[in-house]
Amino acid sequence: MTAPRMPLRQVRASFTDRTITVYQAYSPEIADAAVAAQTFVAPFKRGRMTWIKPSFLWMMYRSGWATKPGQERILAIEIARDGFAWALAHAALSHFESGTYTGRQQWSEHKRASPVRIQWDPERSLTLAPLSHRAIQIGLSGEAVDRYLDLWITAITDVTPLAERIRCHVGSGRLDAAEAELPAEHVYPLPEPLRGLIGATELQRSEFSS
Repeated sequence: MTAPRMPLRQVRASFTDRTITVYQAYSPEIADAAVAAQTFVAPFKRGRMTWIKPSFLWMMYRSGWATKPGQERILAIEIARDGFAWALAHAALSHFESGTYTGRQQWSEHKRASPVRIQWDPERSLTLAPLSHRAIQIGLSGEAVDRYLDLWITAITDVTPLAERIRCHVGSGRLDAAEAELPAEHVYPLPEPLRGLIGATELQRSEFSS
Protein backbone atom coordinates (compact mmCIF):
# COMPACT_ATOMS: atom_id res chain seq x y z
CA MET A 1 0.00 0.00 0.00
CA THR A 2 1.01 3.62 -0.36
CA ALA A 3 1.08 6.49 2.10
CA PRO A 4 1.67 10.19 1.50
CA ARG A 5 4.98 11.63 2.56
CA MET A 6 5.57 15.30 3.27
CA PRO A 7 7.31 16.93 0.29
CA LEU A 8 10.71 18.41 1.08
CA ARG A 9 9.50 21.86 0.04
CA GLN A 10 5.93 23.06 -0.09
CA VAL A 11 4.23 26.30 0.89
CA ARG A 12 2.00 25.76 3.91
CA ALA A 13 -0.05 28.67 5.22
CA SER A 14 -3.30 29.95 6.62
CA PHE A 15 -5.31 31.35 3.73
CA THR A 16 -8.76 32.18 2.40
CA ASP A 17 -10.07 32.52 -1.13
CA ARG A 18 -8.62 36.04 -1.28
CA THR A 19 -5.80 36.34 1.25
CA ILE A 20 -2.83 34.47 2.70
CA THR A 21 -1.40 35.13 6.18
CA VAL A 22 2.31 35.78 6.67
CA TYR A 23 4.22 36.64 9.83
CA GLN A 24 6.85 39.16 10.82
CA ALA A 25 8.46 40.06 14.14
CA TYR A 26 9.35 43.63 15.07
CA SER A 27 10.11 45.98 17.91
CA PRO A 28 7.15 47.49 19.78
CA GLU A 29 7.72 50.83 18.04
CA ILE A 30 7.38 49.40 14.53
CA ALA A 31 4.59 46.99 15.51
CA ASP A 32 2.44 49.63 17.22
CA ALA A 33 2.72 51.98 14.24
CA ALA A 34 1.91 49.18 11.79
CA VAL A 35 -1.17 48.00 13.67
CA ALA A 36 -2.45 51.56 13.96
CA ALA A 37 -1.91 52.35 10.26
CA GLN A 38 -2.76 48.83 9.01
CA THR A 39 0.40 48.94 6.92
CA PHE A 40 4.06 49.54 7.69
CA VAL A 41 5.03 53.15 8.32
CA ALA A 42 7.95 54.90 10.04
CA PRO A 43 10.03 53.85 11.91
CA PHE A 44 9.80 50.96 9.40
CA LYS A 45 12.29 51.56 6.57
CA ARG A 46 11.13 50.84 3.01
CA GLY A 47 14.67 50.78 1.70
CA ARG A 48 15.59 47.56 3.50
CA MET A 49 14.73 44.01 2.49
CA THR A 50 11.87 42.67 4.61
CA TRP A 51 11.21 38.95 5.09
CA ILE A 52 7.73 37.46 5.31
CA LYS A 53 7.06 33.94 6.56
CA PRO A 54 3.85 31.91 6.09
CA SER A 55 4.92 29.42 8.81
CA PHE A 56 3.92 30.44 12.33
CA LEU A 57 6.32 28.01 13.99
CA TRP A 58 9.24 29.12 11.84
CA MET A 59 8.48 32.66 12.98
CA MET A 60 8.50 31.42 16.58
CA TYR A 61 11.89 29.83 15.98
CA ARG A 62 13.30 32.96 14.36
CA SER A 63 12.03 35.26 17.12
CA GLY A 64 12.60 32.90 20.05
CA TRP A 65 8.89 32.99 20.85
CA ALA A 66 8.94 36.80 20.65
CA THR A 67 11.81 37.19 23.11
CA LYS A 68 14.72 38.30 20.90
CA PRO A 69 15.61 42.01 20.91
CA GLY A 70 13.77 43.84 18.14
CA GLN A 71 11.43 40.87 17.64
CA GLU A 72 9.27 41.17 20.75
CA ARG A 73 6.05 41.59 18.80
CA ILE A 74 4.62 39.08 16.35
CA LEU A 75 2.39 40.43 13.58
CA ALA A 76 0.06 38.38 11.40
CA ILE A 77 -0.28 40.15 8.07
CA GLU A 78 -3.03 39.21 5.65
CA ILE A 79 -2.03 39.94 2.07
CA ALA A 80 -3.86 39.54 -1.21
CA ARG A 81 -3.23 36.21 -2.90
CA ASP A 82 -2.59 37.91 -6.23
CA GLY A 83 0.13 39.94 -4.51
CA PHE A 84 1.65 36.76 -3.10
CA ALA A 85 1.61 35.26 -6.60
CA TRP A 86 3.34 38.38 -7.96
CA ALA A 87 6.07 38.02 -5.33
CA LEU A 88 6.74 34.40 -6.24
CA ALA A 89 6.65 35.16 -9.97
CA HIS A 90 9.32 37.84 -9.49
CA ALA A 91 11.54 35.80 -7.17
CA ALA A 92 14.95 34.21 -7.35
CA LEU A 93 16.44 31.68 -4.97
CA SER A 94 19.02 33.14 -2.61
CA HIS A 95 21.44 30.33 -3.49
CA PHE A 96 22.18 28.58 -6.76
CA GLU A 97 20.51 25.21 -7.35
CA SER A 98 21.19 23.16 -10.45
CA GLY A 99 17.72 21.66 -10.41
CA THR A 100 16.07 25.07 -10.67
CA TYR A 101 18.50 26.96 -12.94
CA THR A 102 20.40 25.85 -16.04
CA GLY A 103 23.61 27.36 -14.76
CA ARG A 104 25.14 29.84 -12.36
CA GLN A 105 25.08 32.61 -14.93
CA GLN A 106 21.34 32.25 -15.48
CA TRP A 107 20.79 32.24 -11.69
CA SER A 108 23.02 35.29 -11.21
CA GLU A 109 21.24 37.27 -13.93
CA HIS A 110 17.81 36.26 -12.68
CA LYS A 111 18.73 37.13 -9.10
CA ARG A 112 20.07 40.54 -10.13
CA ALA A 113 16.81 41.37 -11.93
CA SER A 114 14.47 40.04 -9.22
CA PRO A 115 13.16 42.15 -6.30
CA VAL A 116 12.23 39.03 -4.31
CA ARG A 117 14.39 36.33 -2.67
CA ILE A 118 13.33 32.82 -1.71
CA GLN A 119 14.91 30.69 1.01
CA TRP A 120 13.88 27.25 2.18
CA ASP A 121 14.77 26.54 5.80
CA PRO A 122 13.98 23.54 8.03
CA GLU A 123 10.42 23.73 9.34
CA ARG A 124 10.12 23.62 13.12
CA SER A 125 8.16 21.52 15.59
CA LEU A 126 6.34 22.86 18.66
CA THR A 127 9.60 22.50 20.58
CA LEU A 128 11.34 24.38 17.71
CA ALA A 129 13.36 21.32 16.74
CA PRO A 130 14.17 21.14 13.00
CA LEU A 131 11.95 18.91 10.87
CA SER A 132 12.87 17.06 7.69
CA HIS A 133 10.78 19.28 5.40
CA ARG A 134 11.31 22.95 4.65
CA ALA A 135 9.42 26.19 5.20
CA ILE A 136 9.57 29.10 2.78
CA GLN A 137 10.89 32.57 3.57
CA ILE A 138 10.24 35.39 1.13
CA GLY A 139 12.44 38.48 1.08
CA LEU A 140 10.96 41.63 -0.45
CA SER A 141 13.00 44.57 -1.70
CA GLY A 142 12.52 47.59 -3.95
CA GLU A 143 9.32 47.44 -5.97
CA ALA A 144 8.15 44.39 -4.03
CA VAL A 145 8.26 46.29 -0.71
CA ASP A 146 6.26 49.17 -2.21
CA ARG A 147 3.63 46.77 -3.53
CA TYR A 148 3.52 44.94 -0.20
CA LEU A 149 2.95 48.11 1.82
CA ASP A 150 0.71 49.99 -0.62
CA LEU A 151 -1.28 47.29 -2.42
CA TRP A 152 -1.16 43.82 -0.87
CA ILE A 153 -1.76 44.24 2.86
CA THR A 154 -5.42 43.90 3.86
CA ALA A 155 -5.03 43.54 7.65
CA ILE A 156 -2.36 43.51 10.36
CA THR A 157 -3.04 41.82 13.71
CA ASP A 158 -0.78 41.65 16.76
CA VAL A 159 -0.66 37.96 17.70
CA THR A 160 2.01 38.27 20.40
CA PRO A 161 -0.42 37.14 23.12
CA LEU A 162 -1.10 33.98 21.11
CA ALA A 163 2.62 33.31 20.79
CA GLU A 164 3.08 33.79 24.52
CA ARG A 165 0.23 31.41 25.39
CA ILE A 166 1.57 28.70 23.12
CA ARG A 167 5.07 29.18 24.52
CA CYS A 168 3.71 28.75 28.05
CA HIS A 169 1.91 25.56 27.05
CA VAL A 170 5.06 24.15 25.49
CA GLY A 171 7.19 25.15 28.47
CA SER A 172 4.79 23.34 30.80
CA GLY A 173 4.75 20.22 28.64
CA ARG A 174 1.15 20.76 27.51
CA LEU A 175 1.85 20.04 23.86
CA ASP A 176 -1.74 19.09 23.07
CA ALA A 177 -2.95 22.44 24.39
CA ALA A 178 -0.22 24.21 22.43
CA GLU A 179 -1.08 22.43 19.21
CA ALA A 180 -4.77 23.24 19.65
CA GLU A 181 -3.96 26.96 19.56
CA LEU A 182 -1.69 26.87 16.51
CA PRO A 183 -3.00 28.67 13.42
CA ALA A 184 -4.31 26.10 10.95
CA GLU A 185 -1.89 25.86 8.02
CA HIS A 186 -2.56 23.88 4.87
CA VAL A 187 -0.81 23.24 1.58
CA TYR A 188 -1.06 26.40 -0.48
CA PRO A 189 -2.01 25.75 -4.13
CA LEU A 190 0.73 26.78 -6.54
CA PRO A 191 0.52 26.54 -10.33
CA GLU A 192 3.30 24.50 -11.92
CA PRO A 193 5.25 27.48 -13.33
CA LEU A 194 5.51 29.09 -9.88
CA ARG A 195 6.38 25.81 -8.18
CA GLY A 196 9.27 25.28 -10.57
CA LEU A 197 10.44 28.88 -10.29
CA ILE A 198 10.80 28.78 -6.50
CA GLY A 199 12.16 25.24 -6.27
CA ALA A 200 9.11 23.73 -4.54
CA THR A 201 8.47 19.99 -4.73
CA GLU A 202 5.34 18.02 -5.42
CA LEU A 203 3.71 15.51 -3.10
CA GLN A 204 5.55 12.21 -3.27
CA ARG A 205 4.34 8.78 -2.24
CA SER A 206 6.31 6.07 -0.50
CA GLU A 207 5.45 2.44 -0.99
CA PHE A 208 5.68 -0.04 1.83
CA SER A 209 4.28 -3.43 2.80
CA SER A 210 1.91 -4.03 5.70
